[in-house]
Amino acid sequence: MGVEFVLICLIMICGFYVAWNIGANDVANAMGTSVGSGALTLKWAVILAAIFEFAGAYIVGSNVSKTVRKGIFDPMEISNQYSPEHAPYILACGMIAALLAAGTWLLIATWMSWPVSTTHSIVGAVVGFGVLALGSSGVLWSQVGMISAGWVISPLLSGTVAYVVFTIILKSVFYKRDPVAAARLVAPRLVFILMFVMTGMTCYKGLKPMWKRWEMDPKDPSFMLSVAAVAVVLGFIGYCITKYSLRNTKAGAADSNPSSNPVLDADVSRSLAKTIKHLTRVKNSASGEMQEKAASLLGDASALQDTAIKQITSNTDSAELRQVERIFSVLQIFTACLVAFAHGSNDVANAIGPLSAAYQAVTEHAILKTSTTPNWALLLGGVGIVIGLATWGWKVIKTVGEKITELTPSRGFCAEFAAAITILFASVLPIGLPISTTHTLVGAVLGVGLARGLNALNLKTMRDILAGWAITIPAGAFLCMLFYFILKLIFIDSGWIDSIPVADTVS
Repeated sequence: MGVEFVLICLIMICGFYVAWNIGANDVANAMGTSVGSGALTLKWAVILAAIFEFAGAYIVGSNVSKTVRKGIFDPMEISNQYSPEHAPYILACGMIAALLAAGTWLLIATWMSWPVSTTHSIVGAVVGFGVLALGSSGVLWSQVGMISAGWVISPLLSGTVAYVVFTIILKSVFYKRDPVAAARLVAPRLVFILMFVMTGMTCYKGLKPMWKRWEMDPKDPSFMLSVAAVAVVLGFIGYCITKYSLRNTKAGAADSNPSSNPVLDADVSRSLAKTIKHLTRVKNSASGEMQEKAASLLGDASALQDTAIKQITSNTDSAELRQVERIFSVLQIFTACLVAFAHGSNDVANAIGPLSAAYQAVTEHAILKTSTTPNWALLLGGVGIVIGLATWGWKVIKTVGEKITELTPSRGFCAEFAAAITILFASVLPIGLPISTTHTLVGAVLGVGLARGLNALNLKTMRDILAGWAITIPAGAFLCMLFYFILKLIFIDSGWIDSIPVADTVS
């Protein structure tokens, strides 16, 4: 059996292996909150994610492996430091090792139910290969640092946005005397903003590889103006459709148990807010015993308001809130589908980028500055992601959707919406903030939980997730070094590749 045939088979198997693990771990970014909130069953989440992830991966995909290498090292340096007959296979073995390392780490993380960044996994693996092949000086550590910064930037940004969005929705819908009427008023406006944000995110994140293929610059002012115009039109259409659809929506029958009625809870909360305001003024103006009594009353009033707010945000059994949550469940499903499309179009490159680089090095017997992505590789990556989601995706979906904080459709929508806003914001900024989709979504779920109080969060789950994030890049680098040593021993040091015809390395 020829060594080229063995290498090509290994490249394809490893590419599928990574894509399968991306589907098992990373697709929870799009569908985790929808399942956790009850907006979608796991079955429908798998079906919708399969459609939109595959569409993003195969229709848009990515056309250069440089997108995945992220500038970690210059592959042409390998051709400068190694002999022409060995250099292409050094790169091929390194990319295969990176695929094996990233896939293995994602497998471990999925087994532990940790949502980790697939981009960070492959970056860590490529760093490991770069250090072995070129030495530490051959790795662009500033770029690695920027990518690692996404570990902090992504969740902080999305968590803040989610906290603000959920707080606004609480005050504008759930705290109102008639939450259904408030939802009818707010929902069309939310849809307008949602369509604007999701159009921008789809153009700048989901279709980014296509713009590169057509040599278009998304940062060009005329391009940005065109996208904004399309987003406004789609937003207005969405506004009109939503307003028409909700025109006959009415509140259900009043609850028989007044203590669980969200309308009464909202009235109590508003009254207590006024009481707290006046008591605060009394405490600040009084002195001595009166100030102490005012402070005590202020503490009691604050505790009562916390209880009222908790009843509002946790009670979804009332007819009014069931109506409101149904409205938000539709918005959440729509958002999840577009996030899935954007994820498939970009993150499939984590599997097929190294695959394409390795495949071209083997078939061309040379190292090229860029490597095109064949359609069969896009198909392989898309199918792998779908199968990974269907067979093992439920583990991480449960972590994101159920174990961080309790989610309802309104909370899940806020998390998905905040993640989309953060991704769009990072995409259009000239400095190009390093954003991890996984970290962004988890941070958004965390922000929604914090809006309900620290007690609403599962701190043990957050501790485990943060530990997984912290060791992703080092784990990928270590595993890649291990696999590279094995592959180099088998294919290069053994002399097995010496039978392959030599071609000059091209630049």
